[in-house]
Amino acid sequence: MSSSKHAPGIGPGLTAVFSVACGVMVANLYYAQALIGEIAPALGLRGGIAGLLVTLTQLGYGAGLFFVVSLADRVENKRLIVLLIVGACLGQFGTWMATGATSFLLFSFMTGFCSVGAQIMVPLAAHLAPEERRGQVVGNIMGGLIAGIMLARPLANGLAAVAGWRAIFGVSAVGMAVLALLVLRAIPERRPTTGLSYGALLRSSLTLLVTTPTIRRRTAYQAAMFAAFNLFWTAVPLLLGTQFGLGQAGIALFALAGAGGALAAPLAGRIGDRGHIRAGTAVALASALAAFLIADWAAAVHALLLLAVAAVLLDAATQLNQVLGQRVLFSIIPEARGRINAVYMTMVFLAGALGSTLATVSLDYGGWTATAAVGAVLSIAALLLFMTEPRATESGR
Repeated sequence: MSSSKHAPGIGPGLTAVFSVACGVMVANLYYAQALIGEIAPALGLRGGIAGLLVTLTQLGYGAGLFFVVSLADRVENKRLIVLLIVGACLGQFGTWMATGATSFLLFSFMTGFCSVGAQIMVPLAAHLAPEERRGQVVGNIMGGLIAGIMLARPLANGLAAVAGWRAIFGVSAVGMAVLALLVLRAIPERRPTTGLSYGALLRSSLTLLVTTPTIRRRTAYQAAMFAAFNLFWTAVPLLLGTQFGLGQAGIALFALAGAGGALAAPLAGRIGDRGHIRAGTAVALASALAAFLIADWAAAVHALLLLAVAAVLLDAATQLNQVLGQRVLFSIIPEARGRINAVYMTMVFLAGALGSTLATVSLDYGGWTATAAVGAVLSIAALLLFMTEPRATESGR
């Protein structure tokens, strides 16, 4: 007999497919970041130019967020996702086989651009899920996505130690090919009914941000949180190496421990489904502030375990706020979920890039204390903005 616990068309098995697919796709953005010290000299890149190895992938992803994700409201979703996965597969194959910097950078941009398939799968899952379980489904999938982000670096480092830096790109290319076949077999079709042209879709996404207070607020909250998240994870490897004396393996293990914060995503979905969005958001923003205070104290007293606690707390807070925000946003205008997610994730991603920049600037200016202070200020700003939110907007409508 059928069970009321599962959404028609998105039971636990399909939710797991979505979760794994999102994690595998988004991990593509972080492999080169972990191996830049080995890739750059192999390709003849020196100094600041070496940063392009990471920047081009990130720029590709940012471009894809704005220019592709909105198409989820116009193009059959399954076909679009499969095309993007195939594109990511070709991009990773190209980086694996690249013999020069130019080809590596071009294929890196292509990989980033096509990896936005993950951000089409999330609103698709929201379409398939019933209202009463939407937060739980999105939360479970976001847990897989953040696990992909956190596990990408240690996986790349570990495989590079065994088979060289190129190996991770070859493995990823094969993984993308397998994923395309899995999506073809498991994911149901969804044909949007909107008749908007491509240009109108892009304009509509920006219009929704400008004219819908709930979208602006949830975007601002998560933009501040993701900037703080990237600030922490850009700066903490340098802290671990210089102050705590950890090598690459130790830093990878620290990142692996930090991935424990991904467990907050499924819990966040259940909190949202039970109507505790406002309270959950307050906890998330306050927890981020607490995480930076703990992190500053941990560095001062040289307490590695305490620093790990701060990392898990910050990751959990970021995921809690993200899932609650998407639970709200995906309930506003069902037929515009692709456009809403496109503009939301584009703004959040740009804020994350700013957070990474702030990490290097603050470390140079005032060391870890200055970095922790910037993270705390970002958290306070989001918390103060949240305190001005009218209670009527809690439902997200």
